[in-house]
Amino acid sequence: MAFIRSLQLSHFRCYDSVRLEGLSAGLVVLTGPNGAGKTNVLEAVSLLSPGRGLRGAKISEMQQRETGQPWALAAEAETPYGLVRLGTGLDTGSLTEKRIVRINGETAKTQTALAEYLACVWLTPQMDRLFLDGSSARRKFLDRLIFAFDPGHAGRVTRYENAMSQRSKILRDSEYPDPVWLDGLETQMAETGVAIAAARQDFIVLLQQACDQAADEALFPRALLALRGTIEELLQQAPALEVEDMFRYQLRDSRKVDARSGGAATGPHKGDLLVVYAAKSMPADQCSTGEQKALLIGITLAHSRLMAAERGAPPILLLDEVAAHLDEGRRAALYGILQGLGGQVWMTGTDAHLFAAVGSQGRFFHVEKSHLLLCDKPVAA
Repeated sequence: MAFIRSLQLSHFRCYDSVRLEGLSAGLVVLTGPNGAGKTNVLEAVSLLSPGRGLRGAKISEMQQRETGQPWALAAEAETPYGLVRLGTGLDTGSLTEKRIVRINGETAKTQTALAEYLACVWLTPQMDRLFLDGSSARRKFLDRLIFAFDPGHAGRVTRYENAMSQRSKILRDSEYPDPVWLDGLETQMAETGVAIAAARQDFIVLLQQACDQAADEALFPRALLALRGTIEELLQQAPALEVEDMFRYQLRDSRKVDARSGGAATGPHKGDLLVVYAAKSMPADQCSTGEQKALLIGITLAHSRLMAAERGAPPILLLDEVAAHLDEGRRAALYGILQGLGGQVWMTGTDAHLFAAVGSQGRFFHVEKSHLLLCDKPVAA
């Protein structure tokens, strides 16, 4: 079991200083008007796991504008290792924009250390278009699910992206690039790229099994999941070492094209997650808005069950305005399912009545003008 017991925000976004205490596993509900600061709290929680948080924002964008003090977050978290103190914030000792991470008062070498203690997965209103937007958003969604399940995946993606960026710069800036240097970068791209594609394939198999085992298909439809991409297709036909050789050859052969277009013509950065509404045999992008939302929630619930089964605890779920487009029956069912997962779930909403079915099972906070008030029940905005 992993959950946050207390959370403190200092000079973060709209907050000067605020502290939430007495938290536990279960539902944490934040209600209040638009612009009050509800999503900022969820973003703060998301930064207690590796990455750029649920907004994907730059570190400087998180700074409260009214003060020159650097932003910081601190939390006490119940983890498989017991109670752990986690902290992160703007690193004022760095010449470049970066954030520092501390665990039990000790500075961690990298953000990845946070993954040993907490895993966070989120749904935001911006993700309602996940199945309609480009493949990049779906890859990020899939990789975030894998990060929570396999923290090493983050390092693979980072190494691949860094190698591809260096290769692109060399091809763009040098009329006669060093072939030895390019060979080394392309070898790294081939090795890590195939590892990324293989990890995605292995994870999709497990996630599909979790989707197939869901007992709430009538409420949140079962999804059929698949991957599309050159490397993924090659892995279905040949061993990983052979695919690495083929990928390396493709990279070498496409240098002139890549020098003009940037990036690389092929690789795991071109892959896509395909989702089909199983009962209707309908691709997700052709489903109604409500059906797409239900599919997305269903996949997230299946992932939480998978995490609980494989790693002993579900991730912390951050659900921003998740209930806004659900009918009353589906909302009540969702709250019951979330409570049954046994983990910690943070939810936001402007309309208090949306959380009436939570009853006494939740911890309620009203948010208004960057202040949080603990309540017995949701307070109308």
